[in-house]
Amino acid sequence: MNLLKRVLTAVILIPIVLLLILRAPVPVLAMVAALVALLSVQELLKLTEAFGIRPFRWPTYTFVGLLFIYIALSPPTKPLLDTAIFIYTIGFAAAIAPFVFFLVGMRRPDLSSAFPAAAVSVLAFAYIALPLAFLVQIREQWSGAFMLLYLLLVVWAGDICAYFVGRSLGRHLMSPRISPKKTWEGALASLVASVGVGMLLYNYALPISSALLSAGLMQRRDGYFALQGPPWWSTMLLSAAINIAAQLGDLAESLIKRGAGAKDSGSLLPGHGGMLDRIDALLFAAPVLWYYAAWQVMQ
Repeated sequence: MNLLKRVLTAVILIPIVLLLILRAPVPVLAMVAALVALLSVQELLKLTEAFGIRPFRWPTYTFVGLLFIYIALSPPTKPLLDTAIFIYTIGFAAAIAPFVFFLVGMRRPDLSSAFPAAAVSVLAFAYIALPLAFLVQIREQWSGAFMLLYLLLVVWAGDICAYFVGRSLGRHLMSPRISPKKTWEGALASLVASVGVGMLLYNYALPISSALLSAGLMQRRDGYFALQGPPWWSTMLLSAAINIAAQLGDLAESLIKRGAGAKDSGSLLPGHGGMLDRIDALLFAAPVLWYYAAWQVMQ
């Protein structure tokens, strides 16, 4: 029954997500990312209560929301300038986050609870808000929609193979204390699947982009129309790095849940748990692709 719920939820959500990344204007995508970020932050703050922490809820929601409002309202320019402005923005936001939440903590009657709450708010911003902001900024680049499609399919392929291979063939536990069901066999299958899907996508990037353009699902600037794709070895390394980051992201969230004594971060998505359960892999994988995309822009 749980597997059926998982599949049905995926069947409903995947087309919506793909339509958003391929066709939605950047401000709309930023607002959707903000909603996902706020829901995930809410789940994270709820989990921290199991550690005896009384989090700063509304200050954290406000700080996270302001980042995405700024991104949504920023007028588009050239990719190089957009990337530079984004770097300055997130750098400044990350630098002032501790000061903001320390100031909030000074207003608490119980000062012993201020530091843990401030630390959790800074973590929520860095762990959830910044990676989702990276996704929006990738979309602003040339070929941005194709890169996001590539990222999602690489992560999803790895996740699906890890799930089924781990269940059927998994014998050697990867991290029994943190995630008892994860196995090295599933991890290896995940890596192979992600690399294979990633290389196929870039090998057929031109026909895929042309088909999406013809179907009205993509604008020309958002597709990959280069006659020659990147070298096979760079695509293989990038896909492998994204997969490893995604698997670490899944383990990181499992560490938080295990410490909190929770099976899922929430119950928002039937069969999948909470929003944070659904995006945990992307939170570590998105910065890897963003760095690659930013490096290309800077060349």
